Amino acid sequence: MGVSPLHIFRQGSSIMALLNIAVSKGKNKAEKIKTPGPVFEEIVSARNPDLIRDYIIHTGGDMNWYKGVIPYHMFPQWGFPLLAKTLYDLPYDISRILNAGVKIEVFNKIPANEDLHLKARLIDVDDNGMRVICKQNLITGTKSSPNALSSEVTTIIPLKKQKKSGEKKEKPKIPDTAREIGILNLSSNMGFEFSLLTGDFNPIHWLKPYANISGFSNVILHGFSTMARAIEVLNERVLCGNPMRMETVEVKFIKPVTLPSVVKIYITDECDIFVGKAKTGEAYIVGRYGLKKEV
Repeated sequence: MGVSPLHIFRQGSSIMALLNIAVSKGKNKAEKIKTPGPVFEEIVSARNPDLIRDYIIHTGGDMNWYKGVIPYHMFPQWGFPLLAKTLYDLPYDISRILNAGVKIEVFNKIPANEDLHLKARLIDVDDNGMRVICKQNLITGTKSSPNALSSEVTTIIPLKKQKKSGEKKEKPKIPDTAREIGILNLSSNMGFEFSLLTGDFNPIHWLKPYANISGFSNVILHGFSTMARAIEVLNERVLCGNPMRMETVEVKFIKPVTLPSVVKIYITDECDIFVGKAKTGEAYIVGRYGLKKEV
């Protein structure tokens, strides 16, 4: 089942945030950065039931696992506009920003039929002259379930093209001791469908010419989409269909998945998780997860 294009009409806030980012060049802004920054708060309406359903199905979840609740990994859909506000006053060209990873802490369920109470804040900025690493925090809750979810997002803003050194930095690889728990068959339209579901319409995910200009042979999948699919494989193969057993998920986006593609999910006994093509090969995502003792 394809994703309805009508979902684009539910992404107005995210699309507006993308437009604001696209025209932001860091000009005429305060050079002194104070962190942590101010707290931005907002109450957004309950998510559309059709949007939630299609998101769950698209990312490989089961509706029976999410009766009356929203998947916690859906947070970019409602959180991106407020997270963007925490960056607008930075003296950088945030139109070049890249997602580098996220740490998610699940404290409680997020009821699907309640307005979402959001708080976002810029936590830290690390500028070494070549790139800027930003850490932002988003708290999601509702009236009956306050502070249900914490998402700490790490982003990178490139400043200068790094000179190639003689020694190439080796990227993380999937250990031979990891075991495969799932396979993802990713079609070329997955990026566009995820854009419809979350509002992240960066053209690198759905326009091949734009992806080519950026150095890719085809469009690339959103890092948050790859992560969400990996989590749903965990839900099925490790958590026995009970997503609320998850306590923490922390991942780094190592390199993007070019579409179409077939990738595999691997885990270890130490609760490491990897997304890649094969054991001992380079990973697209590396991370760790933690489970609650009792739910």
